[in-house]
Amino acid sequence: MYRLNDKAVLFLPPNTVEASALRQIENTASMGFIFKHVAVMPDCHFGRGATVGTVLATQGAIIPAAVGVDIGCGMVAVKTPLGRGDVADPARIRQEIERRIPMSAGHNNKTLSETAADRVAHLEAIAKKDYESIDRSWKLALGTLGGGNHFIELATDESGTVWLTLHSGSRGVGNKIGNLHIKKAQQHAATKNISLPDRDLAYLTEHTPEFDDYVADLRWAQEFARLNREEMMDRVMMVVSHAIYGTPDRTRELEVQRINCHHNFSQVETHFGQQVWITRKGAIQAKRDMWAMIPGSMGTRSYIVTGLENPMAFHSAPHGAGRRYSRTAARKLFTMNDLETAMTGIEFRHSHVLLDEIPSAYKDIDEVIENAKSLIEVKHTLRQFINIKGD
Repeated sequence: MYRLNDKAVLFLPPNTVEASALRQIENTASMGFIFKHVAVMPDCHFGRGATVGTVLATQGAIIPAAVGVDIGCGMVAVKTPLGRGDVADPARIRQEIERRIPMSAGHNNKTLSETAADRVAHLEAIAKKDYESIDRSWKLALGTLGGGNHFIELATDESGTVWLTLHSGSRGVGNKIGNLHIKKAQQHAATKNISLPDRDLAYLTEHTPEFDDYVADLRWAQEFARLNREEMMDRVMMVVSHAIYGTPDRTRELEVQRINCHHNFSQVETHFGQQVWITRKGAIQAKRDMWAMIPGSMGTRSYIVTGLENPMAFHSAPHGAGRRYSRTAARKLFTMNDLETAMTGIEFRHSHVLLDEIPSAYKDIDEVIENAKSLIEVKHTLRQFINIKGD
């Protein structure tokens, strides 16, 4: 653990953090409602307002941009009883999953499946407003992957056991909710002449209608994200069930253990004897014995972990590898030959649109895990053999 200053604790050497991200950390830590300090995870990198990989404990306020616009983004992982030898045709499984789950930005379901309809009904029941006024297509987006670094993978652990893993969030409706409240916070700061080190650190104050509206939307979007992952994982398991057993109806036999965790979210927790808002932007909750998944980039390892409940990290841990190069820079630096080499032995969609997701565009996940030794205990190390991504 390193101290950048009295209000910023880093779980990686400060000299390994880019200068722009260090400035963001200093700016975030300077906000008057920060409780104790800002905790910065080993995978941190430059973001909007706050760095990705930042944990904020706040009293009396939340910074919407410190939650981000992919509200509730996270991981679901299912341990199966299968071994690698049971999966005879990886290419066909990849193609079937791509057929069942819409991928890439703006691609939604054409109709609602029965399970998706049940989940939509639950979201409607807990909603405090009509979310079609924010995103008319949110219902058809439930059960869709999106693009960028979102993925579905089949992987094996150190014993050869097959895991099904998936990374996604709250899709378009979460993005619109996030941007809506970031804008409201900025308008509030401008109206009240609030001086900010960065306009994206604009905040909403507790016990105001604006704050309450944001929290209601935030919690709804976080639940959407969780159910979105569950819906997609159910479909993945149906594909695997059909491939292994010849029927999609034996999914229960495939599930030994399930993990579902957010890494962009905010909630009330107790730390150092006080109730505070904990905002994790690119970080997972890591209470003792709480299971989670920390993914690497495509073509590298991922980790199944349990938390160590480190108090200085507000019971948090890193969420993944974190980008080393921007998407634009990655496309200039690397070639399709580089991507093909990095993905040797892995079934994936050979497309130029995936070039900016090349493993070399990300930080070394093993280095991230090494720096996280005081935050998590590694239970399993995964290596993927099928990778599925949208554009």
